[in-house]
Amino acid sequence: QSAVSVPRDFEGCSTLRKYFGQLHYLQSRIPMGAEQEAAVPIAWTEIFSGKTVTHEDIKYEQACILYNLGALHSMLGAMDKRVSEECAAGAFTYLRDHFPHSYSVDMSHQILNLNINLMLGQAQECLLEKSMLDNRKSFLVARISAQVVDYYKEACRALENSETASLLGKIQKDWKKLVQMKIYYFAAVAHLHMGKQAEEQQKFGERVIYFQSALDKLNEAIKLAKGQPETVQEALRFTMDVIGGKYNSAKKDNDFIYHEAVPALDTLQSVKGAPLVKALPVNPTDPAVTGPDIFAKLVPMAAHEASSLYSEEKAKLLRDVMAKIEAKNEVLDQFMDSMQLDPETVDNLDMYSHIPPILMEKCAALSVRPDTVKNLVQSMQVLSGVFTDVEASLKEIRDLLEEDEAQERKLQELLGKVPPPQGSPPPPSPGLAEVSKECSKYMEVHEKASFTNTELHKAMNLHIGNLRLLSGPLEQVRAALPSPTLTEDDKQVLQNLKRILGKVQEMRDQRTSLEQQLREMIQKDDITTSLVTTDHSEMKKLFEEQLKKYDQIKVYLEQNLAAQENVLKALTDANVKYAAVRKALAEVEHKWNTTVQTLVASYEAYEDLMKKSQEGKDFYTDLEGKAAKLLEKARAACQAAEANRQQILEKEMKKQPPPRPTAPKPALQKKPLELEAGGLDAGDLPPLGSLVLSELPEELRSL
Repeated sequence: QSAVSVPRDFEGCSTLRKYFGQLHYLQSRIPMGAEQEAAVPIAWTEIFSGKTVTHEDIKYEQACILYNLGALHSMLGAMDKRVSEECAAGAFTYLRDHFPHSYSVDMSHQILNLNINLMLGQAQECLLEKSMLDNRKSFLVARISAQVVDYYKEACRALENSETASLLGKIQKDWKKLVQMKIYYFAAVAHLHMGKQAEEQQKFGERVIYFQSALDKLNEAIKLAKGQPETVQEALRFTMDVIGGKYNSAKKDNDFIYHEAVPALDTLQSVKGAPLVKALPVNPTDPAVTGPDIFAKLVPMAAHEASSLYSEEKAKLLRDVMAKIEAKNEVLDQFMDSMQLDPETVDNLDMYSHIPPILMEKCAALSVRPDTVKNLVQSMQVLSGVFTDVEASLKEIRDLLEEDEAQERKLQELLGKVPPPQGSPPPPSPGLAEVSKECSKYMEVHEKASFTNTELHKAMNLHIGNLRLLSGPLEQVRAALPSPTLTEDDKQVLQNLKRILGKVQEMRDQRTSLEQQLREMIQKDDITTSLVTTDHSEMKKLFEEQLKKYDQIKVYLEQNLAAQENVLKALTDANVKYAAVRKALAEVEHKWNTTVQTLVASYEAYEDLMKKSQEGKDFYTDLEGKAAKLLEKARAACQAAEANRQQILEKEMKKQPPPRPTAPKPALQKKPLELEAGGLDAGDLPPLGSLVLSELPEELRSL
């Protein structure tokens, strides 16, 4: 009863462990297993479906207790400080390795794998945080982070299983999205610290590519983090500040100082994870945990001990086989990672047979707006017209001011004894000074806006062709997208590579199936009944005979493992022939993606261009009005200044004495008088433009 209503603390863990140990003692003595004489119905509720599941098998009770022990450990781990590397995976691992997976769907092999790797991943996260806080070496932190990624990748594989998806329902998508986000995030952390290590080793080219990769992976994590709590968003923003700053600084330093070649990421050694966390062990026969055996007198201990010894022999056999499988799997995984060959995407020719959905969406949007290009061109033409009008008005104002200044300078030269210094014009009238000031202000604004206007026209010219293409027939859009051209030999190389990749997957699937069969055989292999009737001296012989039942499946597994070398050799040869095709396909795919992105960018730029064009029209329309008013004002001020100059000249003429009688006048010389600097007072001169030699006083005529 205490184990059913267990408190959620470490005392609860102790209660579950004790009960589990006593059940182990009980089932080894009393026939309470499936279809045995003393079996009783045992009912538990599945955590995900809410259904009540009943089995007449004491092992089902043990399995449920183990599951709850793992769950309680995980809850306590979530509440504890994030500094311990111990985790809740131990109970789930023992449950997966020692109990049938058919009791209920939430105890399936995939669900247990999911739980185990989620627990290991979170424990490794705690260790990663501690390592970063302790300022451990960058390479060690990178390896710890890479191991977090490995654990979460295993969890993601379990989540992608159809059985897992049907069991978890809606939360499967949420969990998968969160796990994928963590995979990208901790991959970014790993490459961040690899970049820091490269920095410490003064490998500045490697530093740039690692930081760039970290930035790319972090961007993927941010995409997957939509809907996550604000604390997650804040952490991602903080990480973006760190990685973005590191990348920008590293790139700038390399571009301007070090000039090291930036290698491709796939040419660098991959970061191998360092699994440093440990699952809390489960030992049902540990007296320090389970307490004294309360059923010790019910069954001869010899049979129980012999059964335990046989279980250990089975476990040893499984460990030996699994060590070989894992070694081969590691080689296979590393080989496939280095090849970077995904059977799903190695042949992406289907992609080029149709327009991508995002481009179809833009074409459809433009099809209901047929005047898109026309409107943009007209808008820019109107803007150019207003721009030209403003420029003409400002030029006319400037010309008026320059003309007025020239007239004023001439007047001053005629009236003054010494001409003004070069380059310092006479002060204009107050009205013209105000016009000049406003004109300068408008010219400055116009020059700044002129640059923006030029940039806007450049942007329009850049996008107008793409917008015309998107507005046209879909056949033209499709024709504008690049597509690969493969020879028959290229196609044969591609088909051969796909066939061998299929063999690799077939080998993987067969290996997994054989491993599962072996586990199930070991799980069901119970010789307790035989042990009770077997003499102690014959136990070893009985074990040897019983273990022979595994020979056949071991042979199949060894054949599968031996075939790996030949399969990988064939794959290597096929990949060498595929290299040229791969390069060509990669180049076409890059051009395809670039073209699609360019067309989409042109569509998205349309609204912005229209908005900026309208803003430009509004701005120049306002400036045109102001310039027109200023032009009228300038004309009026110039006329007033000219009238003022005429009055001054008329006054000067009136001051001249009447001419005395003289000898007959020579023929009139209409050429204006040229005066040398100095020698005349301002009062001696008639109005500008009216001087002739015969009208001069006698004393001036000699000049």
